[in-house]
Amino acid sequence: MKKIISLLLCGLLAGSVALTGCSGGDVMDKREAKASTDKYRNYYEIFTQSFCDSNGDGTGDLQGIISQLDYLNDGDPSKGDDLGIDGIWLTPIMPSKSYHKYDVDDYYNIDPAFGTLDDFDKLIKSCHDRGIKLIIDLVLNHISASNPLFTKAAFEVTDGKLDGNAKYFEIHKKDWFSPDTQVVSLGDYACEANFSLNMPEWNLNSKETREEFTKIAKFWLDRGVDGFRLDACKYYTNKETDGKEFLGWFVKTCRDINPDVYVVGETWSDDSDIADLYQSNIDSQFAFKFASNSGTINEFINTQKGKALVSKVSSYDKKMREVYPDEINAMFLSNHDQTRIGNALQSKGADYEKFAAAVYMLFPGNSFTYYGEEIGMTAPSPTGDANFRTPMVFDSDNMQKISVDSLGDTFEAPKNGGVKQQLADKDSLLNFYRRIIKAKLQNPEIQRAKAIDPVDMGDDRVGAYTLENDGKTVMIVHNFDTEETKTLEIKSDKLTDPQIVADFITAKDAKAELKDGKLTLPPHSSVIIR
Repeated sequence: MKKIISLLLCGLLAGSVALTGCSGGDVMDKREAKASTDKYRNYYEIFTQSFCDSNGDGTGDLQGIISQLDYLNDGDPSKGDDLGIDGIWLTPIMPSKSYHKYDVDDYYNIDPAFGTLDDFDKLIKSCHDRGIKLIIDLVLNHISASNPLFTKAAFEVTDGKLDGNAKYFEIHKKDWFSPDTQVVSLGDYACEANFSLNMPEWNLNSKETREEFTKIAKFWLDRGVDGFRLDACKYYTNKETDGKEFLGWFVKTCRDINPDVYVVGETWSDDSDIADLYQSNIDSQFAFKFASNSGTINEFINTQKGKALVSKVSSYDKKMREVYPDEINAMFLSNHDQTRIGNALQSKGADYEKFAAAVYMLFPGNSFTYYGEEIGMTAPSPTGDANFRTPMVFDSDNMQKISVDSLGDTFEAPKNGGVKQQLADKDSLLNFYRRIIKAKLQNPEIQRAKAIDPVDMGDDRVGAYTLENDGKTVMIVHNFDTEETKTLEIKSDKLTDPQIVADFITAKDAKAELKDGKLTLPPHSSVIIR
């Protein structure tokens, strides 16, 4: 593994390229890219086991993440020779017997396969030194059946004691549950376990449970964690409380500990459920309807419905802000539970992957990029979670030997190579991502706008909108057409002497131009105008 890391570092040095000529684009804002100081970030999701193995034991670890931070963000946003990531989300890192770690044995420690609390402290400091905020996955819906809190409850309940640890969990007489409810049997009693028999569920309404959760949140926030990604928020309910009440309590509890905490929730559901949970005043919830291979972004890219996509995202964001005005939308293309977006886009051509990146990342709010998405990693199979969590490819000529669950350690590299290879190619997907993030840091209005104002360009295949923040306005224009260059009239009372400050052109020899109020925009390309 030391050889792989050294090769990567050489690639980073040798492969650093000027970003202004990337993928046909030759326009980049000359203003300084400034580091974020608020909750608006470009997040990068890391499945720790699969990212980087620092000691050659076949498992990614915290020291491995530390070794690759300069790839994500070297601490100098003005240089633009890193990816520009300023937020990291780690999937569960607490001790667990499963490879996915969503059944937690100990909420106050690091899984030994990943390192120690000292390693975690070093990771936090290394992130903060670079201006990166670090959030961790926190599982509050269920616990591991091996966690001492539950094993003690199980022993007590089978002995008829219900006033001890049983209070932490959804433990009731067996006939209390409906016949189709999955439960862990405890003699005459049982504990609800909807996800798995290895994952009995917390009683979220219990005073004892909430005291424990307060201790857990304080432990990690005091350690320097900047926030939490909350798993399975849709299921934060029982017969005595609903999800928004519990979620509101937890968000307030975290803000009482650290007023600047950032909390994002997984509510894999429809708009009404997500809107309902925004009553908790949670910062963000993932916009699942737009993500994945079957999501609205991919669907509308395929059908070339640019105007309709902008309208849908604008309506969605407005709906959520009506519930919670400080909502920060969380857009993504795929995550650890979904077939990688590369499986849907790569066969159609590199322009699809690049264009999809520009589309989702240039909407307001926080973008979440799943590790390897920026180099076009694909899943070896469209089914089975482990297939979505294969090792990060830093050097396609020297692949990491990381074993993932039952898949072993042999995986294909992206067709255009790993990080090292794509850094050396100015037209690579990786360099396209780098340009997008740099442009967002140069134009902070993009992420921070409180409304998406659609602009009708007279063409259903063009998605355009203005974004305003702090009295400043930018316009985003996407050409969803796969073949036709568009000539568009740029009119806006909010833009005087409009100029292209960044373009994202997917074809090598194409060019965007704005002259005398007329924008020429090649197929599958985007521009930022101010």
